[in-house]
Amino acid sequence: MNILIIAVGKCKETFINEGIAEYKKRLTRQGSLEIVEVKDEKTPDQASEKENEQVKNTEGERILKKVPERGYVIALDPGGRMISSEQLAATFQELAVQGTSTIVFVIGGSLGLSGEVLKRADFKWSFSALTFPHQLIRLMLAEQIYRAVQINAGSPYHK
Repeated sequence: MNILIIAVGKCKETFINEGIAEYKKRLTRQGSLEIVEVKDEKTPDQASEKENEQVKNTEGERILKKVPERGYVIALDPGGRMISSEQLAATFQELAVQGTSTIVFVIGGSLGLSGEVLKRADFKWSFSALTFPHQLIRLMLAEQIYRAVQINAGSPYHK
């Protein structure tokens, strides 16, 4: 299974990048994990709703250019459905049985994802009702991907 995370903005925190690198290394036996960063758009102070929509649309266009045509897209969105680690693992298994070789996770910028990205998504996942920094979500997502793979492998990691 090939997993791609498309995220808006650069991750500047060393400890987050080191954690992600560790999960990427652990996943090499079961597939690949790649992170693609797209440029974030500067949001004007006290931006209007229209300006915010324009920022999301510009970032959304950049995201959609990176989405593989046949990838199964999971958008991280507060309006999405919450699922457990076991449900994520089951989704991975179902997709593998269906012949899906690439799963794409999309993390938006500070304003969220554009309507076009959400429309392209095959599934909208609410990671939590809590608010997290966008950079930290990358590490948490990498861990959940690893956990799902380990659940499917029958590993004791999940316990």
